[in-house]
Amino acid sequence: MQLHADIRDALRSFRAARGLTAAAILSLALGIGANTSIFSVASALLLRPLPYSDPDRLAILWNRSPGLGIEEDWFSTAQYFDIQGGSTSFDQLAIAIGGQVTLTGGGGPERVGMIRMSSGLLPLLGALPAHGRRFTPADDEGPPASARVVILHHGTWLRRFGGDPAAVGRTVVLNDVAHEIIGVMPASFTLPRDVMNTLGGAEEAEIMLPLQLGPGAAQRRNGEDFNIMAKLKPGVNAAQAQAEMDALTARLRRDHPDVYPPNGGLTFSVVPLQEQVVGDVRRPLLILLGAVAGVLLIACANVANLVMSRALGRRREMAVRSALGATPARIVRQLLTESVLLSLAGGALGLLLARWSMQALHALGAGSIPRLAEVGINGTVLGYTVLISIVAGVVVGVYPSRQLGRTDPQTALKDGTRGATGAHTVWRRRGGLRHLLAAGQLALCVVVLIAAGLLVRSFARVQAVSPGFNPDGVLTFQVSLVGQKYTDVARVHETYRALWERLDGLPGVASAGGVTALPLSQMFAWGPITVEGRPTTRDEKFINVDQRSVAGGYFETMAIPLVRGRFFTDADTPDTPRVVVIDERMADELWPGQDPVGKRIRTGGFDVTPDTPWMTVIGVTGRVRQYTLDGVEPRMAMYHWHRQRPARTLSVVVRGQSSDAAALAPAVREAVKAIDADLPIYNVKTMDARVGESVARRKFAMTLLVLFAGLAFGLAGIGTYGVLAYLVSQGTREIGIRMALGASPRHVAGMVVGGGMATAGIGIAAGVAAALGLTRLMQSLLFGVEATDPLTFGAITGLLAMMALAATYVPARRAASIDPVVSLRAE
Repeated sequence: MQLHADIRDALRSFRAARGLTAAAILSLALGIGANTSIFSVASALLLRPLPYSDPDRLAILWNRSPGLGIEEDWFSTAQYFDIQGGSTSFDQLAIAIGGQVTLTGGGGPERVGMIRMSSGLLPLLGALPAHGRRFTPADDEGPPASARVVILHHGTWLRRFGGDPAAVGRTVVLNDVAHEIIGVMPASFTLPRDVMNTLGGAEEAEIMLPLQLGPGAAQRRNGEDFNIMAKLKPGVNAAQAQAEMDALTARLRRDHPDVYPPNGGLTFSVVPLQEQVVGDVRRPLLILLGAVAGVLLIACANVANLVMSRALGRRREMAVRSALGATPARIVRQLLTESVLLSLAGGALGLLLARWSMQALHALGAGSIPRLAEVGINGTVLGYTVLISIVAGVVVGVYPSRQLGRTDPQTALKDGTRGATGAHTVWRRRGGLRHLLAAGQLALCVVVLIAAGLLVRSFARVQAVSPGFNPDGVLTFQVSLVGQKYTDVARVHETYRALWERLDGLPGVASAGGVTALPLSQMFAWGPITVEGRPTTRDEKFINVDQRSVAGGYFETMAIPLVRGRFFTDADTPDTPRVVVIDERMADELWPGQDPVGKRIRTGGFDVTPDTPWMTVIGVTGRVRQYTLDGVEPRMAMYHWHRQRPARTLSVVVRGQSSDAAALAPAVREAVKAIDADLPIYNVKTMDARVGESVARRKFAMTLLVLFAGLAFGLAGIGTYGVLAYLVSQGTREIGIRMALGASPRHVAGMVVGGGMATAGIGIAAGVAAALGLTRLMQSLLFGVEATDPLTFGAITGLLAMMALAATYVPARRAASIDPVVSLRAE
């Protein structure tokens, strides 16, 4: 009953001060809405468990050889059996390999992601089909061709069969081979994209096939192309499993020195699946959470100032309540109820703002944030919003409530007859907390702005990095020549030759070519080589380099410069001696101070044989950023000629004569269709878009932090202005006395500006000191910029100083224009 009365009185109070109420609700809504938005992302990635059985026991294994520049690689089948037979930490173990297939049957041809998996993978994840069955150990053995089986992704089932349960038992055609559908996965099931990253650019494994390793798999140590997933035994943690893997790899290095040379440093890493999926998003998210917490605190400081302004005007009201018998506790409860209701209203509006912002978050984070589809307003996020709203309300209202709860009725009623509250003391005594709040706002604003400034500077440095090619005006797509009609290699060569001719002849096309793995596509393409005449040591059995096959006018289309020698020509055929083109780094490292043209190398390391052909270096290109713009390229690079080292799947690049590469897509599709109507093209993107995707995660964090910094800047500026404007209005009598005693308007204005800038100086200094410590946590997110970058710190300090000066201008002018006679008469 008492709470009902408090709420009724609070609503009456809000109606009496509509402007103040609206300003307070909006300030809190901005702070709470920002917190809710970022918490929804953090909740989905960091707090919500993965949608699998026993997710805390799931792990992904990685094969690492840091000495060879291999920080994250897959496994050979022999290594899978090594782990299976040499570990006791895992309850279950599964192996898989991804790729793509051309799917026909139930619709037109399309290229889709595919994964071959051992029968243990779905049970390891606790996944059951919505229709049909899972793979069994019998499927691992390799059934006859007439019994090939497949499990469909839920989306594929809907798209190709309209959601018909009778699809189980029917067939689909994969690369011209019929497969029986034995299962359909539920809509909720998906394989982690970051884990099954051998899909060749596909976003999802739409087709699941059994993995039949065949005889001799336990001895095959080449072909490190397989993912391994594991489930830890109950009570075993990742650190214990890692210790076991360290012992295993030490034994492998000792038993197979020719395969795992000492300079490689072979190790198998055990990474919890949650950590793998979240990856390097954790730290940016924590920084964003800190930033929005700062924004909320600034908003709370603004609202606290508004509430204190309102509270000083209500001292007479509280005195009357006290005189009528209200206890201090009753008054405090009433005022806290008002501030909490105010904050809950701000939280409700903030929740609405957060809901609207979700679309922007999904668009901005697409392709860069894992599990983005799960980000939204749910029970956890709603509870968080209510909680921070209540906490914010208490923080905002606790000080004014305590002050008014202690009001002496006689003094307040006596002061009230003058229409002021001891105004001559306000500037000196009551202004103390307000100056402290303003300084705190500025300090928080400095930290957020400096963090945003560092990310902006860092992003600008990344954007300035030359990728080694010119992406402007280049359209890319993938083509796979698979199936019965392309079993003959000569047919593959002839089809691609016809494709280059047709593409080159299209209106608006300057040139076209292809490559097995595009730069910045995260398609890994390395392998060992041996160099003629280079002595091997005990510690170095082979050299690991990035290797790609190119076709058509790839180098010309990508504008990759020729530094020395020549590019491939039609004269380089399968019947002529093998040739390669290398990059400058390879030339400098393997033949320093020499001309590499004419030198010979061959592929292979431990498995190289005398029959492996030597390849002659015919040219040197500039360095190309194959993997990232913001990191050190881990390997040297070399290029094979597609005619001599063919591949059925190529990423095609087409350079237009204008910068609008996307406009070429319709004509390109028709050109491919004219060659083979059943040949799907997929993964169609401009090269500019691919470059953008390579820095999308960095751009996501920077954009959000800049938005929050702008919000903090605006709130802090309004708060600083509000404090000074209020103190001038409350200090009218003191200012009038000063002017009556001879103080000039310039002197009065200087007093206000000096007081405001002193407050700003304290806040800015505190913020810079805090930023010097906190921004060091961002160093791993920065590129080409130190966490203590003086330019960023200086620019932000100057910006905040100018903002503070601007915020003092209007109150200073108002103080200087006060008429002392009018102000003293009013008092």
